[in-house]
Amino acid sequence: MNDFSYEFSRLGLYDLNDLVALEKICFPNAWTEEQFWLCLKQKQYYIFGLKKKGDLAAYMSFQHIDYEMEILKLAVHPAYRRKGIGKRLLGLVLQNCIEMGIEQAYLEVRRSNTAALALYTGFGFIQTGIRKGYYPDNKEDALLLFLNLITLQKV
Repeated sequence: MNDFSYEFSRLGLYDLNDLVALEKICFPNAWTEEQFWLCLKQKQYYIFGLKKKGDLAAYMSFQHIDYEMEILKLAVHPAYRRKGIGKRLLGLVLQNCIEMGIEQAYLEVRRSNTAALALYTGFGFIQTGIRKGYYPDNKEDALLLFLNLITLQKV
């Protein structure tokens, strides 16, 4: 991403409409406004985003419990894809997690989502398991990925 004019920040309730709109564009089983609202009210739930001139270009949500985090969603608006935004966002969020003392990262990803798999494995995530028929819309398997964030601190 050669364009560094994206603003990185933690998102909150004031970003709810933008989150719901981007969610509907990016996911077949989109979270509702109520689901986002309930999550944002919890202290262990985080959403970080990249904005371009005030428009939400991408967001990543995760849950943080003790020394672990689970990535729940990473969404990039179609108009901003293929520009390195997802990679930049993931890198910034993982760096924040390291600063928060988080040591381990987990996530589930569709087996067919080759772009997401390339992104995550590029950061060092490894596959640790499979959840058969996990996704309700098409019964696709979910691959379980893991990253030891302590190894990133030493790089």
